[in-house]
Amino acid sequence: MSVKNIVVGVTGASGAVYSLRLIEVLLATGHDVHLSISPTGAHVIREEMDLRVDLDDFQPSDLMLDDVTHASDSKIRLLQASAGIGTADSNVLSVDAGKPGELHYHHFQDFSSPIASGSFITEGMVITPCSGTTLAAVAHGTSGNLIQRAAEVHLKERRKLILVPRETPLSLPAIDNMRKCTEAGAVVLPAAPGWYHGVTTLRDLVDFIAARICDQLRIDNCLIDRWGAKE
Repeated sequence: MSVKNIVVGVTGASGAVYSLRLIEVLLATGHDVHLSISPTGAHVIREEMDLRVDLDDFQPSDLMLDDVTHASDSKIRLLQASAGIGTADSNVLSVDAGKPGELHYHHFQDFSSPIASGSFITEGMVITPCSGTTLAAVAHGTSGNLIQRAAEVHLKERRKLILVPRETPLSLPAIDNMRKCTEAGAVVLPAAPGWYHGVTTLRDLVDFIAARICDQLRIDNCLIDRWGAKE
């Protein structure tokens, strides 16, 4: 049986739009997404996307990928319109993936969650955005919540772990933590979008990062024009 589980952790760094777009893309490609959000991650989602996520009573509609009727008509509408989140013409695949995946939520303090164990098979894990605190916890193996524990599991099981920090400038401890994570087997993929693929909207920049994450997970996609592929 083909395993199509991917863990997504959302922590308290800027760049909430990256996580929402990634979730949409993964679901569209037929993957089941196992999502966990830290309290600071929920705070950033509220500040940047104007979405209120209840971590104790989470509903998929909290992310409002398709429905923005309960959000103000400022940040979320602007970001969704420009980033292409939840739009019908949001083509992400070069082939038909069939049935969309399902979204599963896991509370950040629930260490009995399946994703806390290596016996739960996944294709990989992405932490986006990845805060400095989470980066340090992964680098030093000090699990203080489910997201950090799941990351530790992916390292010990030698599965793909992708960390997407969004910070500038970088301190020496942060750089050293990135080195430690890389040496442990993780992929550090900073949210630093390129500009060579015909950028005209915010969506192009968001999709660049989503595409690079999908590439690391070996998920076929056509989110961006590849370098040298333009006619």
